[in-house]
Amino acid sequence: MEEELLVGFVGNPNCGKTTLFNAYTGARLKVANWPGVTVEKKEGAMKYHNHRFKLVDLPGIYSLTSYTMEEKLSREFILNDEVDVIVNVADASALERNLYLTLQLIELGKPVILALNMMDIVEERGMEIDLHRLPEMLGVPCIPVSARHKTGLEILMHTVAHHKTKCQDINFVHQHKELEEKSKHIHAHHKEYAMVYHDEIEDKLDEITERLKQAGYILSNYRWYALKLLEKDSEIIKQYPIDLEGIVDQSYETEIINQKYDFIDEIMEECLVNKAKKAAATDRIDRILTHSIWGLPVFLGIMAVVFFLTFTIGDWLKGGFESGLSFFSDTVFNLLTKAKTADWLISLIVDGIIAGVGGILTFLPNIIILFLALAFLEDSGYMSRAAYVMDGLMERLGLSGRAFIPMILGFGCSVPAVMASRALEDMRDRRKVVLITPFMSCSARLPIYVLFSQMFFGKFAMIAAFSMYLIGLAVGILTAFVINRFEKKGQIRPLLIELPEYKTPNMRTIFIYVWDKVKDYLTKAGTTIFIASILIWFLLNFGSHGMIKEMSESFGAGIGKALTPILVPAGLGLWQIVLALISGLAAKEVVVSSFSVLFGIANINSTAGMNGLIDVLSGYGFGALNAYAFMVFCLLYTPCVATIAVIKRELKSVKWTIISVLYQLFIAWFFAVLIYQIGRIFY
Repeated sequence: MEEELLVGFVGNPNCGKTTLFNAYTGARLKVANWPGVTVEKKEGAMKYHNHRFKLVDLPGIYSLTSYTMEEKLSREFILNDEVDVIVNVADASALERNLYLTLQLIELGKPVILALNMMDIVEERGMEIDLHRLPEMLGVPCIPVSARHKTGLEILMHTVAHHKTKCQDINFVHQHKELEEKSKHIHAHHKEYAMVYHDEIEDKLDEITERLKQAGYILSNYRWYALKLLEKDSEIIKQYPIDLEGIVDQSYETEIINQKYDFIDEIMEECLVNKAKKAAATDRIDRILTHSIWGLPVFLGIMAVVFFLTFTIGDWLKGGFESGLSFFSDTVFNLLTKAKTADWLISLIVDGIIAGVGGILTFLPNIIILFLALAFLEDSGYMSRAAYVMDGLMERLGLSGRAFIPMILGFGCSVPAVMASRALEDMRDRRKVVLITPFMSCSARLPIYVLFSQMFFGKFAMIAAFSMYLIGLAVGILTAFVINRFEKKGQIRPLLIELPEYKTPNMRTIFIYVWDKVKDYLTKAGTTIFIASILIWFLLNFGSHGMIKEMSESFGAGIGKALTPILVPAGLGLWQIVLALISGLAAKEVVVSSFSVLFGIANINSTAGMNGLIDVLSGYGFGALNAYAFMVFCLLYTPCVATIAVIKRELKSVKWTIISVLYQLFIAWFFAVLIYQIGRIFY
């Protein structure tokens, strides 16, 4: 077997790169961050005949500049000598906007293969790509594939396996004789490079190349480094400081970009046939979904449908989970009793571990439905539209529509949502987004809404739960508005985002996405929630005199009673509630398992369990208004420890992390008090 080849998958966002990557690796991949930074990369391994490959899925980028962290790290990875072949995944149905990155990759001098993805969409539209002419003009293999339908995958890997050693002997056929005749340039660059610039730039590139050599730099691709110096790339200038006097009197980046697009126009003219034969269905759908008036109501309607499905289908499925948990709990209890196990150990296992962890697992169907819906919307191409629709509102708040992307991600999990704030270049904007993103209701809060809305709001349960998502969105927007009113106005960068073609979601991609989220949920149940359940049980069963019989004498009761006065104005003046909220700092799901342990309710999500909890809480005067205030507090208060750690890492500031945590606590308390006190007037 031959040595392992390191292959980098590079492409624009929404080009189907990850779908293609998953088609090769399946579930055999690992997700990690670049050392020291929070930019995600995926790695996987595969075999093809007698060849071994290590595949790396790089973050989606539009260019190889050094403006964003993703662009910088992708460029560094590709320039690494260990990289053998670059697979540039391009959306063939939108080839024109994908080729700019292609030309940049080719200029790096590495073996590049252009994977023309979504060829099925090209055919549906009646378009044709000249697959003979395109490789002639680019000087790289161009392989048609469809990641969704898994066509062309074999030939692509075959090309990868053999391209490393066969990419040097390239004969470019440009056919721009007029330009060559007018050129006074002494070198025949049209036969050497895919992208050839006008004489002024080519002359400067040759001069810079010569000065790099004179300075003693040994480089594999002098031309690329000369281009970067001509563009006044700050990273390259630091690495290779040479005297450019008399050559570079300004940045030629704009001119270089324009000439690249001139060449792209030439490529499209020669290689793309029947471009406008069939109007894209995307344009017709976008007239409604991105409409200046109807776009926002449609977005809210779509999210309402998502949560309707989460409740209806999820609740129907979880009945089996509840029955299974009840049977398992009773079986374990009977076995331990027959074995004459100590009462404290029975209590720990049944009332602590099984009640705590098991209570969370019963919400798994709701979680699966939620992530299925979010994965469907993302893979279909709708999520970019949501950011576009919100651009106008975000601009009024002093932010670009790009800031709404982390907010959308926050509906899934706050950790990647906060990490997504790095897409904003201005640190002030990043702080603002990091401050408001945790207000978006993550999936970990869903079990709380499901439990309390079903207990106290009956047929209006779904409306009560959905209102949490609207309140979180409204509070985030209100926070941004207030900050914008008092902060110094800066330049608002316009939203530049690709609106990909609508496509049928790939079931394999959706499965992998959902499985990753479910796996994280189960891992959390088996670790964080497991430990938290044991800790809560210990705090409730032990006091200053050892194991106690009265829970009111426990360590947990002491902690809760000390903090209870703070939450009395919010209608949450029970020490058990205080302790449950504290436990939620580990993971928001723990709040539900804590209620199970705190109030001694087995199988808390079953009908019997919920009725039992209602009876207990009603004895303390805890009703629907208290429940709603509690749900609002859980929505808005400090996120989990993992999110706090990511906030610290993203902002690189302990001060701003503390400000963020304290602000979220205050906002949660304020709105819970406001809702409860106003509600008391009418309820």
